[in-house]
Amino acid sequence: MMARTGNWLLMLPGLLWLGLLMVVPCLLVFVLIFFERGIYGGIDWHAPTLENVTRVFDPLYLSIFFDSAVIAGLSTLIALLIGYPAAYAIARSPASRQTALLFLAILPFWTNYLIRTYAWIVLLNPAGLINGLLMWLGLSSEPLTLLYSRPAVVLGLVYSYTPFVILAIYSALQRLDPSYGEASRDLGAGAFQTFLRITLPLTAPGVAAGAVFVFVLSIGNFVTPDLLGGGKFQMVGNLIYDQFLSARDWPFGAALSALLIGLMMLLLFAQALATLRARGEHARA
Repeated sequence: MMARTGNWLLMLPGLLWLGLLMVVPCLLVFVLIFFERGIYGGIDWHAPTLENVTRVFDPLYLSIFFDSAVIAGLSTLIALLIGYPAAYAIARSPASRQTALLFLAILPFWTNYLIRTYAWIVLLNPAGLINGLLMWLGLSSEPLTLLYSRPAVVLGLVYSYTPFVILAIYSALQRLDPSYGEASRDLGAGAFQTFLRITLPLTAPGVAAGAVFVFVLSIGNFVTPDLLGGGKFQMVGNLIYDQFLSARDWPFGAALSALLIGLMMLLLFAQALATLRARGEHARA
């Protein structure tokens, strides 16, 4: 009994922090959905309505959600294709080098996010390093339009969030029992077959966790589309930002936020179920 009370006391500061700074703001967002925008902005608390809920499902806004999901999905796929080999290489490196390699993987987080994004503007602009290198190598006769495009947005998202994939998959690889791979090779399976049938399925929870991290952070991002996309490609994060700070339509911004929060919670719930299922199958094996 005393141990259980002590555990609750240890968790209390964290629970209060999450409750005040996450749960309460989310509840406030859900409350704002059912009111109207005031004449000069703000909230008209005297006019409960469901109009904001119906507006969210307007084809115009649903298309923005769909475009955002496509960009976030593509960023997630590329991040997985880059992150898994990197995490695998780190996990298979000598133990004395793994800490240094992980340090290099998370090194971008030591720099401000805006500075890293502005760095890509310097690299991708018509007079930037990448265009200069392509022209110097003779691969292009004139500067390419790299900046203010969808590929630039995807590139910025992949660069920013790939370290999350590396860390998640590395953690899963570290928990993998080496005896499974040894048994597979003893039974005649090649390295590629062992990877497909043993390593990849057993590290699927790490892959799922990394994918959810990248997708959730990408679909709600508004800085990268604004800076690297030049405002030409509006994602749902930009739409919510504009509703709160430009249009000052807080109730509709709250409705859009609630839909995005619901999507994120659904993804996190699916990832948790996949992790529990993988652990159950692993325990039975």
